[in-house]
Amino acid sequence: MSAASSSKKIKFGTDGWRGIIADDFTFSNVCKVTRAIASYLETAYSKDRPVLIAYDTRFLADQFARTSAEVLADLGWIVKIVDRDCPTPVIAYQARALNSAGALMFTASHNPAPYCGIKYIPDYAGPATPEITDTIVANLESADDAPPLKQNSGNISTFDPKPDYLRFIYTLLDLEKIRSARLKVKYDALYSTSRGYLDTVLLECGCDLESFHTYRDVLFGGGMPEPKDEQLETLIEAVTRDKADVGLTTDGDSDRFGVIDEQGHALTPNTILLLLARHLVKNKGKRGAIVRTVATTHLLDNLAAKYGLEIYETAVGFKYIGEKMRETTVLIGGEESGGLSVIGHIPEKDGVLADMLVAEAIAYEGKPLSQLAEEAIIEAGGPLFNQRLDLHLDDAHKAAVLADFTQNPPTEIAGIKVKEIGRKDGIKLYLEDGGWILLRPSGTEPLMRVYLETNSQEKQQQVAEYMQRVIDKLK
Repeated sequence: MSAASSSKKIKFGTDGWRGIIADDFTFSNVCKVTRAIASYLETAYSKDRPVLIAYDTRFLADQFARTSAEVLADLGWIVKIVDRDCPTPVIAYQARALNSAGALMFTASHNPAPYCGIKYIPDYAGPATPEITDTIVANLESADDAPPLKQNSGNISTFDPKPDYLRFIYTLLDLEKIRSARLKVKYDALYSTSRGYLDTVLLECGCDLESFHTYRDVLFGGGMPEPKDEQLETLIEAVTRDKADVGLTTDGDSDRFGVIDEQGHALTPNTILLLLARHLVKNKGKRGAIVRTVATTHLLDNLAAKYGLEIYETAVGFKYIGEKMRETTVLIGGEESGGLSVIGHIPEKDGVLADMLVAEAIAYEGKPLSQLAEEAIIEAGGPLFNQRLDLHLDDAHKAAVLADFTQNPPTEIAGIKVKEIGRKDGIKLYLEDGGWILLRPSGTEPLMRVYLETNSQEKQQQVAEYMQRVIDKLK
């Protein structure tokens, strides 16, 4: 296959390349992408630094990882590959700890079973910046997709990344405080990489633990490895049945968190970010900036103002939050899609640590999780009401919507004045009453995502209906 014909199917999104297994995500394309990454590595690292490779629980992910390792070994790199599937934050931590030339992670995160993916994690232990991914994409044009020759297999060794990562995580948690609370916890691994990690930490912290789906199933039980309500019926039922303190879960590669309160309600990532920001300041005496994406709740801004902290807004994608974490002291950085990191940790989202910090907050406060969530929201001047509309639009319709809102920005939305327009990522309309609307086209799907935040459910409905009407007319 020629370089040109092969590369047409390889498209990097906000977090690496994802594709459908046996369609565009093939062994030949894995060889091609690996060589494109290797061409970047040649410019950034010396070959005495190892390249790490890890993978999640998906079908063939381990075999794709092995093929990638053989390609790199052929090119003269020392390669260390994990001994079993592992979380993204774990291999990211090791990328820094082992003074590596970075890591390749084979995962499609929360995507359904037919997908796989690959992302490159530099040695600073966070997502690759756009400059790095742009270089890798440019390298695809000349990259070869031939299978590895397997001439330097002696350059490849396996390692267990778990012990070092757990030792590090324990330094970020108050283990004795959690042990003293004797929490009753339910954990649903969702067949993900967090099994053997999150449950190990919970047991080390003396929790009364019941776990579900803690084995590899490449079909994810017929669902998706995503911590959303429809995937969490088992967890919610167990929490309510046994009156547990909390239910915890992660997505497929364990960089996103999922939290169920003691009443069986799934707490939104926005709420968890508020709760943990408050916990870190109030209970642990930590200080630093709060960083959020353009699509994440402005209640974090209110909380930052209350505690005298800096607030930063970034484009969507944890790579931008990670970049800010490498530039300044950040208390907590997070996004509405369920990723966060905190002060002292790597600049990469970590679902295992996020879940454990929720358990720690319950232990410190000695209150039900639902009460802690409510207190954090009230302290931040809430509640605010959030919604995301995923509108299926073809490319022409998406372009028409963006052009109209760019060239003729509205001065009023559903009777509320627009006070400011932001273009950091998509088009964001800041409303006079403190609400906001974000229009952001998907780069990989025929979708226009419309995020909105208002101060009443009535306004939420009015704004959503208004935006739907306006966008429909632009077809």
